[in-house]
Amino acid sequence: MSITTTHQRRYARTLRFMEKHLEQGSRLLDLGVENPFTPQLKNAGYAVQNTQGENLDDDFQHYATLAVDCVTAFEIFEHMLAPYNILKAIESPRLIASVPLKLWFSDAYWNEQDDWDKHYHEFEPKQFDYLMARSGWKIIDRETWASPDPNKIGFRPLLRYFTPRYYMVYCERA
Repeated sequence: MSITTTHQRRYARTLRFMEKHLEQGSRLLDLGVENPFTPQLKNAGYAVQNTQGENLDDDFQHYATLAVDCVTAFEIFEHMLAPYNILKAIESPRLIASVPLKLWFSDAYWNEQDDWDKHYHEFEPKQFDYLMARSGWKIIDRETWASPDPNKIGFRPLLRYFTPRYYMVYCERA
């Protein structure tokens, strides 16, 4: 996958958010397969282990008990039917997670050809906050941001300049 300008902006913002809360050398479990952001995390001084593409709705127990400083989950919970289960089971003391927000002017992403490439959830911040609280996490810091694509024109692309699209939280075990 080539890294677009939009992805690069999101990765830079994510890394800045992480650096506010995690020391270099922190051991991370990143929920999700290795991706273009993984080398950037490693270059920033984090020790990163990724999951291997398992269905984390069903097959998460091994990862829940790994001895890591922080679990990261970047745009993965929307692809899970029941993210509560893994969130409740994670034994790490810290969690950094980001999700796409529900947009009032756009339907949830749904790839008809690929069962893994669907958004079962697109959250409002209050919904995600509730999920975090119910699964035993206390949100310490949060951030939202818009994600415009300067290469597209039209009413919806214009709205993306002003409407928050992503929501990121730093949590500690409650």
